[in-house]
Amino acid sequence: MTGHPLKLILMATLVGVLVTACESEDRTKEDLMQSSSKSTPLAPPVTRIENVVDTHWGVQVEDPYRWLEDQDSQEVLHWFEQQGGFTEQVLNALPIRGQLLERLIELDQGAPYSTYGVRQLANGDIFFLRRNAGESLAKLYHQPKGAVEATLLLDPDALADDADSHASIEGYMPSWEGQYLVYGVAQGGSEETTYGVIDLTSGETLSDTLTNIETAYNRPQWSLNGQGFYYSRRRELPVDAPDTEIYKRTEVRYHAIGTDPIADVVVAAFGVSDLLPLLETDFPSVVITPGSSYAVLKVKHGDNNEISIFSAPVETLLTGAVPWVQIARESDLVADFAVVADTIYLITAKDAPRFKLVKTTLTAPNFNEAREIIPAGDLVVEGIAAAADAIYLSVKQDGVNKVMRLSGEGDVTTLKTPRDGAAYISSVSPQVPGVLVYESTWIQGGIRYVYDPFKDSFTDTGMVPKGKFDDLEGYVAEEVLVTSHDGVDVPVSILRRADLVLDGTNPTIVYGYGSYGISQDVSFSPIRLGWIERGGVFAIAHVRGGGEYGQAWHYAGRMQNKPNTWKDVIATAEYLIDKGYTAANHMAPMGGSAGGILAGRSITERPDLFGAVVMQVGMLDAIRAETTTNGVPNIKEFGTVTDAKGFEGLLAMSAYHHVEDGVEYPAALLTHGFNDPRVNPWMSGKMAARLQAVAKNNSPALLRVDFDAGHGIGSTREQVLAQYADIYSFLFWQLGHANVPIED
Repeated sequence: MTGHPLKLILMATLVGVLVTACESEDRTKEDLMQSSSKSTPLAPPVTRIENVVDTHWGVQVEDPYRWLEDQDSQEVLHWFEQQGGFTEQVLNALPIRGQLLERLIELDQGAPYSTYGVRQLANGDIFFLRRNAGESLAKLYHQPKGAVEATLLLDPDALADDADSHASIEGYMPSWEGQYLVYGVAQGGSEETTYGVIDLTSGETLSDTLTNIETAYNRPQWSLNGQGFYYSRRRELPVDAPDTEIYKRTEVRYHAIGTDPIADVVVAAFGVSDLLPLLETDFPSVVITPGSSYAVLKVKHGDNNEISIFSAPVETLLTGAVPWVQIARESDLVADFAVVADTIYLITAKDAPRFKLVKTTLTAPNFNEAREIIPAGDLVVEGIAAAADAIYLSVKQDGVNKVMRLSGEGDVTTLKTPRDGAAYISSVSPQVPGVLVYESTWIQGGIRYVYDPFKDSFTDTGMVPKGKFDDLEGYVAEEVLVTSHDGVDVPVSILRRADLVLDGTNPTIVYGYGSYGISQDVSFSPIRLGWIERGGVFAIAHVRGGGEYGQAWHYAGRMQNKPNTWKDVIATAEYLIDKGYTAANHMAPMGGSAGGILAGRSITERPDLFGAVVMQVGMLDAIRAETTTNGVPNIKEFGTVTDAKGFEGLLAMSAYHHVEDGVEYPAALLTHGFNDPRVNPWMSGKMAARLQAVAKNNSPALLRVDFDAGHGIGSTREQVLAQYADIYSFLFWQLGHANVPIED
C-alpha cells in the first residue's frame, strides 16, 4: 500500500522544474510540463514514510503518513509551508492564472455591494451584514426606520489581533426592543468565537466579553426584557486536553448585561438535571419567542439533523430548577420547529420520507397525538419560521425551492415570486408581519423582496442591487435526470454557454456534496460564471446524501450507504461523456469538506474517468476522523470504527486508503486552511503525500495551504477569489482551455 519515496522525487522534480516557464495560454498540458525554470523549487518536500498499522475488526489498515497529524510539530509545519510554497509557485507560473484572478475580481465587483444576515425589529429598525465591492469582509450595518442610509455599526477590520491576520463577524443578534446587540468575532477563519455587546443607544461597545462560544449550531437569544441573553458555550479545558474533548459538554448559560460572565447562570447542560437526559456530545441551545410564555430547548445530537426538544416556562429558566418537559425525542425525527404563543409546530420525517408538518401545545405537549397540518407527500418540507401574521415554510416543489404561508386559520398557499424563480426565506421576525424572500436562478442574480401579506404583494427591498453580470444573455441551465448504478434517477443541473458545441472537448467540473441532508439549491454565482464564460461546463450533481428529496435521499447516502454518493458522480460523468459535453481527460470531480469524500472516492474508484480532481478542505481519511475535534459529532453522519459495520462504511469512504501503487491517478489540487477546526489540515496533507508518492507522468498532486484561513468560514474576499483563480487555472491547465471569447 505504501509508495516508494523515489517515485515522489522523480515526479515532483519533473513537475517543479518543468511547469513554470509557460509562455502562451494556447500551450497544451504537455507543453507546460516540458518547459523549465530555475526560479521554482525542484519539488515539494520529500515526505518520509513512517508506516503505522492499525487493526480494526480483523482488518489491517496502513497509514504511512500518520506523523503528519502532529500539527504542533515544527517538522510538520515546515512540511506544510514547503508544500504550500511549491504549489503557489507552480500555480502562479500558469499564464492564465493572472487573467482569471483579474476577471474574477471584476465579476465579483459587478454589483456595488451584497447583503445578507438581515434582522428586523418591531420598531422598524433593520440590521444586516454588507460587503461593498472591493471590500474584504462583510461589515455590520444598522438602518433605523425611516432612515435613507444605513450606518456602519461594526467593522471587522478593526478587530483583528494583528496586522498580519484578519477577523470576521460570526453572527449577531439585536435585543427585541433594539437597546443592545451581541456580536461574535473570530480570528483568521478559526471559528473560535468571542462575544461582545454594543449599547445601541450610545453606540458604545460594553466591557462584556464572553469566550469559548459555540456558534456552529446556535445563536444568542435575548430575554424578553432585553437585559440579558442566553448563549451556548464550550467548557474550559487544559491545554493538553485531547482534541476529542473540545466539543463535549456544551452548556447553555444566561448573561445579564454588565455582569461578570464567570457568574453566568447555567440553564441547561450535561448532568445538571434528571429532566434533561443529555449526552456529552449534545449541543443544547435555548429559543425565546416573543408572545409565548414558554422557552424551548433545542438539542442537536452532534451533526445529526434529528433534534430533541424540551420546553419550560420562561419565568423558570433562572431558578436553578427548571421543570423541563420533553416534546420530541431523536427517534421522533424532528428537523425544525417554530413557536406561536403556546403552540409548537414541528417538521418531522416520522412516517414521512420527505417530511410533514404537525403541531401540539406547549401547555400539554404530546408528539404522538400531534395534529397533522401538512401531510406526507411529494412536497419536501425543509424549514419553518414564525412571523407576526403567519407561519412561513421553506419547501421544495419538483426540486425547486418555494416559500409557503400557513395562516392562523390553517390555509396553506405558495407565494408566487415576481420572476417565479427559486425562492428562499431570507428573514422572518415573530414581531413583524410578512417575510423577506430571496429569489434566484442559476444564471440570474438574486433579488430580495419584502412580502406584504395584507396586499399579497412583493416589493424589491433594494438590498441586493443588480450587478453588471447578473442577467447576461447566452447562458443556459439544463435540468436532467441521470440513471445511477442501481437504477435510481439522480437530478443534475448543467450550466454552460448556450453556443457551446457539444463535441466532447469541453473542460467540465462535476460538483457535488452529498452529506448531512444539505441540498445544492438553485443560486447564482459570479465566481462560477468565471468558469462557464470561458467555455467550461459546470455540472451540479444532486447526489444522494443531500436533501433534494427529503430524509430518504439523505439516508440513501450516509454511513454504509455513502458509496451511492460517489457512484452518483461517476454516473453523472458517464452521462456527460455519452451526451458529448466532454470526455474523460477533460473532466474533474470537485467537492469540499464532506464533499471531499465524493471527489476523492470518485477518482480512486474510477481514475480512468477523470483528467483532474479538486478537493477543498476535504474529509479524506475517514478512519481517523473521530480522533479529531469535530470527529465525534460526525459519528451520526458517517459512523464509528468502534462498530464493525461502521468501520466497514468508513473504510469504504476513506479516499486516502484507496490510493494504490501502480495506478495512474488524475492530477490533483487539494486546498486547506491551516486554522480549520472542522476538517483537520492533515487530512489534505496525508492525501497529497500519498498521491505524490504514486504519481506518474504529467499528473501532479498539489497541496495549496492558506495559513490565515480555516474551513472557509470567515475568509476574506481576496482569499476566496485567489483560491478560485488557482482552482480554475489548474483545471484549465489539466483539462484543456477552450478559449471561448468573453463578452461583458
